[in-house]
Amino acid sequence: MPARIHEPDDATIAAAAARLAEGGLVALPTETVYGLGADARSDAAAAGIYAAKGRPAGNPLIVHVAAGAPPTAWVRSWTPQAARLADAFWPGPLTLVLAASEHASTTVRAGGDTVALRCPDHPVAQRLLAAFGSGIAAPSANRSGSISPTTAAAVATELAGAPGELMVIDGGPCPVGIESTIVDVSGPAPRLLRPGTITAEDVAACLGTPLEAAGAGSPAHPGSAPRHYAPGTPLVLAAPDELASAVAGAHATREPFVVLARAWPAGVPSTGGTLLELPGTLPELARDIYRLLREADGAGAARIVCELPEGSGIGMALRDRLTRAATPAG
Repeated sequence: MPARIHEPDDATIAAAAARLAEGGLVALPTETVYGLGADARSDAAAAGIYAAKGRPAGNPLIVHVAAGAPPTAWVRSWTPQAARLADAFWPGPLTLVLAASEHASTTVRAGGDTVALRCPDHPVAQRLLAAFGSGIAAPSANRSGSISPTTAAAVATELAGAPGELMVIDGGPCPVGIESTIVDVSGPAPRLLRPGTITAEDVAACLGTPLEAAGAGSPAHPGSAPRHYAPGTPLVLAAPDELASAVAGAHATREPFVVLARAWPAGVPSTGGTLLELPGTLPELARDIYRLLREADGAGAARIVCELPEGSGIGMALRDRLTRAATPAG
């Protein structure tokens, strides 16, 4: 899909809204990652997202909504839990799963009974939502399973092989950098379906009740595939106390390798290796992790060794993304 990158001026926003209204696709920036957007009311438009991404049909899409009034048209009931969380965290990187109305396309819902809603905290996304006048279904603008794009240029690279021409709105680098937290509030007890930078602790404090973990009864949701967010280069993960051993193992292969770590491990030869230094704080690491994985993937190395972050909250979200991106053992 040849991509044309556009500055986010008024003419671009108007043209993008018109393209969405015609059933076309538009790549748009959000604070998390770039999304591949389509009219969330249209089965045909949503099917175009699945085709462009090579996305499995059973994996539902997130509907992005404009700031302001609660998005009650999309749900059977805007629950007190949803209202409390939206008041606290919207616009922002939090997705709420609720019982769906018929307003949401069956394809967007992947045939399920729930819909995932998010109000993005990005001025360009909000301008496009206002101009379009309805919800935009927008998963990450990449081939399914690969590294999520956090720049317009990464979108153009990711979707270069798909048919047609893609309109990409350039909103700059995404400031959050990993996908939204997903919380299921469709039942009596809230459940954490995907961790993110709005942490389980943040959500529990807002609701005054702990979150249950996702289980067999959880609705289908984005980000649940065991293999996801992955570079083409084999990715090996190592806890901080295992990093030296993992890097030594890569060095012993005598093939080029890349290390993503806070520092090169002491006592390990650096011959054949390239260090891409990880930022020191978890929010900075979340912002940069996909950019760094993409840079490492393009280095022509035989493998990538990545130091796993520690800690709860955002650290948990980063470990989730990296574990799904890692090459399976064996």
